[in-house]
Amino acid sequence: MKMTTEKKKGVSNFYEFHSFLDPGCPIMPMGPFRDNIRYFLQECAEVEEYTIEGMPIWCTFLVHKIKGVLIPLYTIEENVKSSVRTFCDHCRCAGWSHHLVSKRKYHLIIPADSEWKNHLDDGVFDDQTHILHGLIHSNGFGHLISLNGIEGGSKYLCGREVMDLWDRICTSFRARKITVEDVSRKYMMDLRLLYGVAYGHTWFGRWGYKFSHGSFGIMEHHYEKAIEMLSSIELDQVIDDFRYISRSNVMKQVIACYRGLSNTPLITVRDLFRFILAVKSCNSVKEKPNVAAPVVRACSSRYLMRNAAPNKSVGMEKSVRYRKFSNVAASLDSRWPVRRLEFTADVIVEALREKREAIRSGSCGMSRQEARDAARLHIGDTGLIDYVLKSMNNVIIGGYVVRRAVNRATRVLEYTIQELRNCDQPEQEKLPEPFQDSAVIPAADAYTDVLCLYNNLLLSFAESDELSLAVRIVSDSKQFLKEWPFSDDPDDSLLRFICCILPNSNGLEAVFTKGYPPGEVVEVPLHSTIGDLKIAVESAMRDTYCIMDNLMITDIAGMEQLEDYEVLFGIVQSGSELWVRGFGLDLDSELKNEGGSDNWTVNCRCGARDDDGERMVSCDICEIWQHTRCCGIEDSEVVPPLFVCEACCTSLAPPRAQNSFEFGHYGTAAALVPCASHFGLDLIY
Repeated sequence: MKMTTEKKKGVSNFYEFHSFLDPGCPIMPMGPFRDNIRYFLQECAEVEEYTIEGMPIWCTFLVHKIKGVLIPLYTIEENVKSSVRTFCDHCRCAGWSHHLVSKRKYHLIIPADSEWKNHLDDGVFDDQTHILHGLIHSNGFGHLISLNGIEGGSKYLCGREVMDLWDRICTSFRARKITVEDVSRKYMMDLRLLYGVAYGHTWFGRWGYKFSHGSFGIMEHHYEKAIEMLSSIELDQVIDDFRYISRSNVMKQVIACYRGLSNTPLITVRDLFRFILAVKSCNSVKEKPNVAAPVVRACSSRYLMRNAAPNKSVGMEKSVRYRKFSNVAASLDSRWPVRRLEFTADVIVEALREKREAIRSGSCGMSRQEARDAARLHIGDTGLIDYVLKSMNNVIIGGYVVRRAVNRATRVLEYTIQELRNCDQPEQEKLPEPFQDSAVIPAADAYTDVLCLYNNLLLSFAESDELSLAVRIVSDSKQFLKEWPFSDDPDDSLLRFICCILPNSNGLEAVFTKGYPPGEVVEVPLHSTIGDLKIAVESAMRDTYCIMDNLMITDIAGMEQLEDYEVLFGIVQSGSELWVRGFGLDLDSELKNEGGSDNWTVNCRCGARDDDGERMVSCDICEIWQHTRCCGIEDSEVVPPLFVCEACCTSLAPPRAQNSFEFGHYGTAAALVPCASHFGLDLIY
């Protein structure tokens, strides 16, 4: 980073990456976003000596102490009136076409590692390789455009670190709403589907991003019902469904393997995915798997190993240490008395001994569930049984040593016994290792198991229309949103309001055809008058929106009878939403709504009434836009040069016999209910 440092000789303030913009570090912005971003640029950034398309650029350096690198965070102020990107496509796809056009957009960018020493170029806004690219309009509404961590090519920053930084930026600057289009993929899996099933929310949900709206008319209740249906599929039902297809043992072994490793029962698909992802996150590998061309094995769980019962030669086995279970039980901080723990252990050992005598060939061990079931014949407290099973590894009970290991043939965790005379003498100092700490599971193998389950449990519902529809709904739900609610500090010396322009102000009805835009945050001192508030509203609106350069506020709804010199305190409560009237708006300007000046109409059979970012086609007669997919045009097909929608065809031609194939729409998704899964396809690899 020598070149970058030399380029900024005047900079003396470098900031620690992981604490930057924590409260008070280094600033504590308190106003609305439009003021906070300026305060940040004044205090924490240095202006660059060059511009992009005439736009000023500021740079802030962040020090990553662990990696030993200096990371540039660029802020670019885009003046909309002089920009070639007049309207915001992200706003339109987010359902914000009705928002008034803000005067300024602020781009916050961390370029790719290889670009840290170079100047930004004119294509910076369209570059998808940025580690971070966020855009926030001067009214506080914005979009996370791109985020690339290690998987996206960065050598130093992982996605979670970058997302933490972005969240601190938005929170510190008091952003109001931020959207993200979640199209992230990893190892050929859509993370919004994988994380939705495993955790009930997308990966961005860790930072508070929630469902905003889906494509193709998907509503929030459709999305929630689909997630509920997919995550509640029972694993026993899955095993039953797979019993008639080839290689069914693969799915059984994967499920059985992780069930054996888990200390809690894995009942549903959500339980299984969540546990495997937890296993993956708790284990690291020195060598990363090949992301570009992953090798998908039948089931990588055969690589699971146990430190507590390693595969050693007879000579090496002499170094294994054992401890009497009575001593282990006495050292445990248990709510059960020691004698009950010992009695339960004796019951389990007796069951193991009986099975060994009954089966002279094959596996003489018992899985966790088998041992649990055998003990329940004599003990009714399942919590007690689970507690004892968790502690039984390399322990001496009676004349036997109990071990816990993964069976190499079945790959299922099993409990086995061995007569004490064939083992080492007990050693009192060695406590048994906790179960969860003794598994060594390569993360790459866990990923392969997740991919196997993802393909076969989530993507292969050929004979289950309900589950197939549920997967499609989740896959088509890409728009997520985080909101920072407007709040007022009662101990502050300022009055804060959300101020909205009434639609009857000087012919604004034409501007609000697509909906009411959000109000603007306005702050005034505690003892301000009504006249002061009007001036503050004018200043905020003029500073923020293109059509309000000459706005004059005449009235505040509910205060028409009050004089301008009257003090606000005691008349209106801080934190309220106020509606104001005025004149002087530039209604002839093209810069009114973020959706643009075109009077386009969306009316698709799926229920969509606005642009959602999916491919659409306009009818050449009625000029109404509809999704190509809903009109039977595949994504791989070219849109025909002449397109007439079904409604216009019906009005121009006599009714025809209804086609046997009807395009489904998501209106039926509201009736989704949990049902038994049916898997009609063979395993996908």
